[in-house]
Amino acid sequence: MMTVAGRIFRRNSKGIKSIEFNDWADESFEDMDSTLAVQQLIQQSIRCNTSNIDEILSPPEGQDEGTWKYEHLRQFCMELNKLAVKLQKECLPEMCIQMTATEQWIFLCAAHKTPKECPAIDYTRHTLDGASCLLNNTKYFPSRVTMKESSVSKLGSVCRRVYRIFGHAYFHHRSVFDEFENTSHLCKRFTIFVTKYNLMSKEHLIVPILAPEVSEVPEAAEESEA
Repeated sequence: MMTVAGRIFRRNSKGIKSIEFNDWADESFEDMDSTLAVQQLIQQSIRCNTSNIDEILSPPEGQDEGTWKYEHLRQFCMELNKLAVKLQKECLPEMCIQMTATEQWIFLCAAHKTPKECPAIDYTRHTLDGASCLLNNTKYFPSRVTMKESSVSKLGSVCRRVYRIFGHAYFHHRSVFDEFENTSHLCKRFTIFVTKYNLMSKEHLIVPILAPEVSEVPEAAEESEA
């Protein structure tokens, strides 16, 4: 934390130790005078307690719902990159030649001209890259303060795609998933988020992390990207 003329700069200085990261007092949403205030609030809530999902997902009074959903999805994608890094150690192309979740789901990668199968780790990278490109595209998301319904309608497809990373990690790299989830609670938070805002159908929530009716594995053979 830096202080100049009584003003607090909430940033990590060069050369500080990891245990000193984000070592500053919380700030109220009303005092976050920035177009990135919603992102700041979400990240602040996560830093306070990753397991307090209700608090993290509770929007401030009067908050534009579309922007709230958009900023949370951006945050999910950023945090999923950490899971992707952990998966690289054992999710090898020669071992996981397809993007699968259980023996019933095979996902086709939409990063290609025609959706096709590719190794799970490549699918993970392609999906997160594609989500990042879309969410940072000012043509569809020109504002970080208000959101048009036509833009909000694109969030569901992003949710479906990135959720498959959780599915693959849970069913095929369980130790990696558990280690990551025990500290981040990211899959649980994501599942509650998409359920709360109806961004995914319950039949696609195949990781059994909530109530049994949410986590039933449906019968399916293959799914292409939509």
